[in-house]
Amino acid sequence: MTDHRIGPPHFGPERETLRAFLDYHRATLAMKCEGLGDEELRQRSMPPSTLNLLGLVRHMAEVERAWFRRVFEDHDAPMVWSDHVDFQAAYDTEGATRADAFAAWEAEVAHSRRIEREAESLDLAGLQPRWGEEVSLRMVMLHMILEYGRHNGHADLLREGVDGAVGA
Repeated sequence: MTDHRIGPPHFGPERETLRAFLDYHRATLAMKCEGLGDEELRQRSMPPSTLNLLGLVRHMAEVERAWFRRVFEDHDAPMVWSDHVDFQAAYDTEGATRADAFAAWEAEVAHSRRIEREAESLDLAGLQPRWGEEVSLRMVMLHMILEYGRHNGHADLLREGVDGAVGA
């Protein structure tokens, strides 16, 4: 694994700091998958868990869509990997490929970045359809940082289990 991530600033405006932390976490997930093929990415943590790196990438594509596209643009946007709201479907990686998972994840990240950059402020309100409540862009960005942080911890352990690589 080569660490190409750009660290968040130690000082700066709130929005740029949140954006930098979120992008740092996105880069961390990509780094944890670097150099691995489909079979390695599908390697499970330990029975009976089905958790693997490929499933995490697929899950984060769903999360990006659910928290940016569905909240701020299209409340009825379909899920990426299921016909109904089922975040667990992303973890079914039988037959899934790195190419498909990363293409979906990168497309959702690009969509999320566009929504954030076009927003006039972090106070932009959107409807979280699962809750039926409005949330701010600020809350969504913080939630996404927490979501990536939690799953990057899983990715650390999964990667170590695949080939012993640790760090970052």
